[in-house]
Formats: sequence, C-alpha cells, structure tokens
Amino acid sequence: CETCSEEEAKYRCPRCMKYSCSLLCVKKHKLALSCNGVRDKTAFVSVNEFTDLNLLSDYRFLEDVGRTADAAARHPTVHSPTTKKLLYCLRNKARRCNIDLRTLPVGFTKRRENSTTFNGMEKKFYWHLKLVFPHSHAEYTLKGVPDDKTLADILKPYTDPVESDPVVCQRLKIYTMSPQSDVQILMKIENRKQNSVRYNELDASRSLLDNLKGKVIIEYPTLFVVLKTLKNDMVVLGQ
Repeated sequence: CETCSEEEAKYRCPRCMKYSCSLLCVKKHKLALSCNGVRDKTAFVSVNEFTDLNLLSDYRFLEDVGRTADAAARHPTVHSPTTKKLLYCLRNKARRCNIDLRTLPVGFTKRRENSTTFNGMEKKFYWHLKLVFPHSHAEYTLKGVPDDKTLADILKPYTDPVESDPVVCQRLKIYTMSPQSDVQILMKIENRKQNSVRYNELDASRSLLDNLKGKVIIEYPTLFVVLKTLKNDMVVLGQ
C-alpha cells in the first residue's frame, strides 16, 4: 500500500494508479492528492503500454460520445426558434463589438452553464465569466459581470488582501501576498493546434469589453490569473 506502507495492496486507483489496501487508505490518498478516483479517459497512453483494455475503453468512450451527440441533436431546445433567435442576437451583438462569439450545441457543458446576456436598454453585455487560479488550484464562476467593469475591479474580491473574503483570501494566499504588479491575466487563444497552445495577456486597467475585442470567445471568457515570478507552462503569444 502506497499510503500506509504496512498492508498488502488490494486496490489500484483508476485515476492516479496508486496502490491501496483498504477503503480508509483509498480515502486518504484521494484527500492528499486531490484525486477523484475517476479514470481519465483522454489521458495519453504510449504505444508500448497500449493494451486491449485501452482499446476497449476508447471504443466505449467513442460510443458514449456518439450517444451524447445524438441525444443533443434530438433535444427540443435545439430546434426551438426562440433559442436560435436569442443565440443569433447574442452573436450579432458581439460581432458589432468586434468579438467573435461562438456557441456550442446543446449537450455541451459550457452551453448549459453559459448565462451571458445582452441588455438592449443599456446596450451592455453581462458576461458569464470563469476565473482560474492555477497556482492555488482554484476556480470561481461569476455571473452577470458588466462589460464596462475593469479586470482589476473584477479581481479585487480575490487578490486584494483587504477587500477579499477571508475564506477566499486564505485559499488564494499566494496571490493576496504577492504585489499586484506580479499578477498577470491570460486568456487562451482558440482555434490553435493542440501542440501550439498560446495565451493573450490582458490589461487589468482596461474594461472587460476592451480586452475581449478582436478575440474568439467560445460561449464565455475563461481568464487564467497567474504570477509572473512563478514558473508556469502558459506561453504568451509572441514569446
């Protein structure tokens, strides 16, 4: 057992492949490694390690994808004129702001989650926004974020040691203790090859709308908040 190193191992975690001897050790290893115990169906497997079990797993995964896609295509919401009209209006308004907004078919998680709206009276977007703090392994979802709000104001409840919530402050301690000049906001560039992932660096002093102009957005923006002094594998466009 790789947790207690005392008993003979009986189980192996499908996710991280750690050996365990009992339910107690299984729970301990999940807690220590933040492991959910669910096998990663899209994890890379080298040809040398590829077995019949991997082949069967991939086949079943493709079957699940086919069933999900078929069910989504049959969903009544897909063919609803109201839904199509709202999405067309949303994309059209975004295009006028020089934002290439793209929506996914029904059945995709981001499509279900997205709560972005456009207020015709105020002529303003209220965005569904996801903030990712990779150095703290934390994610936060914001709803109804006005497009004229600056990124600095959006991040204050998370990175400002005075204005942030005590629980959030403790979890994002590495961010709140760092100077604001060290905080960098990145957004992934869509439609690039998997082996050529790049990020755009955003300007915290400018509004959300200004930062989104000229960019491709799939459903809603996802912002990655990183620290310049810490090494990360996110390559900014141009570097």
